[in-house]
Amino acid sequence: MGDRWNRLSQSPTRQVPPGPPHDLTADDLFAEPDGSLAGPEPLDEKLRRAYYWLVNQAVISPFYDVEFSSGSPVSFTLGDAGATLDLPTEQSYSSNVLLPLLTLAVGGKCLLVGGPGRGKTTLAVLMGVLAGSTPADVRRHVQQGQPQLTVSDLVGLPLPRDLVQAASLDEVNVAWRGWLTEPVKIVDEYNRIPTKTQSALLTMVAESYVESHDQVRSTTPPSGVESWFFTANDDGGGGTFPVIQALRDRMDVTVAALGFNSRFLDELVARVEAGEKPEDHVPAELVLSPDEQSRLRAAVRAVPIPASVRRRIEFFSSHFEFVQHGGRRFEYRTKDTVTTGGGRVPDVVDENTGADLAVDLGAQTVNSLSVRALQTLVGYAKAMAFFRGRAEVGLDDVAAVLPFALRGKLLPNPQHPRFDEGTDRELAADAVSWLADLFEQSCRQYTALDRDGDDPVAELLAQLGRGLDGVDRVEASRRLTAVEALITAIAGAGKLYGRHYDDLVALKYVHQRYTGYLAWLEGGRS
Repeated sequence: MGDRWNRLSQSPTRQVPPGPPHDLTADDLFAEPDGSLAGPEPLDEKLRRAYYWLVNQAVISPFYDVEFSSGSPVSFTLGDAGATLDLPTEQSYSSNVLLPLLTLAVGGKCLLVGGPGRGKTTLAVLMGVLAGSTPADVRRHVQQGQPQLTVSDLVGLPLPRDLVQAASLDEVNVAWRGWLTEPVKIVDEYNRIPTKTQSALLTMVAESYVESHDQVRSTTPPSGVESWFFTANDDGGGGTFPVIQALRDRMDVTVAALGFNSRFLDELVARVEAGEKPEDHVPAELVLSPDEQSRLRAAVRAVPIPASVRRRIEFFSSHFEFVQHGGRRFEYRTKDTVTTGGGRVPDVVDENTGADLAVDLGAQTVNSLSVRALQTLVGYAKAMAFFRGRAEVGLDDVAAVLPFALRGKLLPNPQHPRFDEGTDRELAADAVSWLADLFEQSCRQYTALDRDGDDPVAELLAQLGRGLDGVDRVEASRRLTAVEALITAIAGAGKLYGRHYDDLVALKYVHQRYTGYLAWLEGGRS
């Protein structure tokens, strides 16, 4: 039975086109063969081998829902409810295995949601073993969320002798809990933790340190890379205690642990009969050393995002901040103004009778994207491209991770008519499919508007970005006129959408830069 745990995929698991050949020198031509040239296994290949071991041997998850295809996949329409089954044409992946693995690679925070017994904690424990801890240590360091969990239970206790003898808090030594410096930290059922303890947990998650009795302890492991895995039975507000918003917002990705497929019952029977747990059988060659973890994160961050992809992300994020009647001043016409002022965004959206709800993607949400959410999207898109052996991030990499990075962060507007009509009603409960569809709609609008070929706001920003050295009064005035003409053109269109809001705010910024520069020139500084 034990041999099956050591079945590893043969390398390479994915054929990657070779890079451009370098110029040969005489040394290359006459050098003796050197077996060391092969070097260690590339980190992206090691990551892929770990994924395939997890999905084929350790985790029973035949759900390939992160799909990649070149061309159109073969599709089948099933049942009378219009369900569609697609067969991707390229390597595709199981989200509830891949996203946690990418979290390990980037040192992120992953929330695993799903009903009891769906393998959430087991998967998190496997991540800990892949990071170099023993299975026993990982299991021992799992923090079990429960209503009586105190801050001291979580971080440690001051030594009783010091509490009695110390003249000040500086002299108190704290017996810190061992889990604090583990490379993988697991908090089970975090929505059962009391609010005060959640606040202490937030400091660790957000700032990588913990404080008790004026003593501070860093939670960063030797590798410099720490990953957090949280579990919950749902992410819709259930639990003994509501999760504080600041902690919920720190979850980089949210992944559903899907159900068990009955066709794989034989594997369950084999594990019961042998008394085996997958975390006890992780092959040693898949374990990441501290140095590899550090290099892995650096390699992921170094994957470039081309301008064409960045502009699609930029366009997507522009839809969601603006709401027509959010405030009186133009800059304050945002959903955040409504929310912080005690209003309800769905009611304000309903007042905007002049907008086409089919075009206004921002009307489908009750909030906008935070800087943290966008940074997470960028980081995981880089990780996906690295995992797939890509030289740069593609639009398909962004589309693959976006639903998991924005789940729980970009929230649907329940009063939007799309969630009340036809087959789209299903999207009210299926956040991943809704977010994926939202990105597809945004990309279609981007193409229809020909933003790659016609984006005057981007041209004005690029022009300003090249600096003002050598720009005289005449040229600065000409640029000011161009900004005002573009604002006039947008105003003449009548209807305003989120993309217009971001463009107009940016144009006002450009206008102010040139206005200030002209004032500086006219003050005799030319």
